[in-house]
Amino acid sequence: MILKQYYLGCLAHASYFLGDEPSGVAAVVDPQRDIGQYIDEAEARNMTIGHVFLTHFHADFAAGHLELRDRTGAEIHLGARAEADYAFEPMRDGESMNLGTVRLEFLETPGHSPESVCILVFDPDGETAPYAALTGDTLFIGDVGRPDLRAALGWKASDLANLLYESLHGKLLPATVDDTLVYPAHGAGSLCGKNLSTDTVSTMGDQKKYNYALQPMDRDTFTRLITTDQPEAPSYFTYDAAFNAQEHDTLDHLLKRGLNPLSLDDVLRKAGDGAQVLDTRDAADYEGAHLGGSINIGLGGQYASWAGTLLRRDKPIVLVTETGAEEESALRLGRIGFDHIAGYLEGGMHALEERPDLLSRTERITAAALRDRLEMECPPVVIDIRSGQERGDKSIPDSLHVPLNHLEERLVEIPTDTTVVVQCAGGYRSAMAASILKRHGFTDVMDLVGGLAAWEAVPRKAAD
Repeated sequence: MILKQYYLGCLAHASYFLGDEPSGVAAVVDPQRDIGQYIDEAEARNMTIGHVFLTHFHADFAAGHLELRDRTGAEIHLGARAEADYAFEPMRDGESMNLGTVRLEFLETPGHSPESVCILVFDPDGETAPYAALTGDTLFIGDVGRPDLRAALGWKASDLANLLYESLHGKLLPATVDDTLVYPAHGAGSLCGKNLSTDTVSTMGDQKKYNYALQPMDRDTFTRLITTDQPEAPSYFTYDAAFNAQEHDTLDHLLKRGLNPLSLDDVLRKAGDGAQVLDTRDAADYEGAHLGGSINIGLGGQYASWAGTLLRRDKPIVLVTETGAEEESALRLGRIGFDHIAGYLEGGMHALEERPDLLSRTERITAAALRDRLEMECPPVVIDIRSGQERGDKSIPDSLHVPLNHLEERLVEIPTDTTVVVQCAGGYRSAMAASILKRHGFTDVMDLVGGLAAWEAVPRKAAD
């Protein structure tokens, strides 16, 4: 039996290659949209990918089920409650199927979403109890799937939480043993839960001991516990859940269409017509010089998640990248279904060498210099763009709190008659915020280098 986990750190996403080596039959569970690694795995093992399983319609990434179907002829399997634009084989509660000698058994486990399923994997050389449980977003390491992501589709979080309680205590726990391995679809960093571990595999026994949501409690207590203090979900989550249920172009089509070199004049024309110019370079390079009016989201961090949060889906995206980073910039947008890419600036920033009038720069300030300026008669205003939970731990005194995901809708709260210093935890997000402010006409904007971490590292006596 082959059971291999692939982990995509930037989206905190785990997918699985599963199969029976003697028969050459393989499947992929919850694939990412760029499917090359699964194809390579199958070819290296002389196996054929005949099936692709989605444990549910994921809200935080675009899955690669259509790509695998079109590339390998794999049959798509969804939970029996799913409704999709494409043909699929339903996974019904208690039913099973074989991949060669490997047996899979399906449990319908609604809660995180109505169509959620868990897949029990039985090793042909093992015991009668399941060797592993592929739990999707039903059960994480240290947490369970949040039940509030289907509100836009008419589902109440309390109703889905009730279903999740039954799915866990009435189905998944009785169907497994303490030694059953737990393989979820996400780890720490995902917003599909509130307490996910950095571990990417565990055992059911350990989860029963240490997972707060699996401790003995009644249904009402469980519902109250998992519907409280969930992090705010990015706006693109509802879009991606619907995207995964739709028939749509595959990633290959996106890259062929979106990797279109554009002249500077073409970029300016598209920007004038409302296109979003996205600069994916590192913050220091971007702030040193960039095309005025562009937005910075660097490839070095949670690029796709923040792009999905900050960019609009009804306006085309034009990319400005380092030379050679055009495809990665487009591909990672494709991983969240942001297929509305109109092209990229040919030559990157070199295309602006003859047009210094189009260049803009963002001043950067060190923590020590900021401490000095805050002691002046007319100090700058510090804008803390971290989340509320982050700010609750530590903050710069007298800073104004405007979370990055709400910055554009709260611009009226930011003063225009003084210097604005933007601050996050380490400097990645503050560059985004500064670019948004400048795009909306704020001219006296500075970025705190190193964010709060740098501020905490500078002794207060440095201001003396």
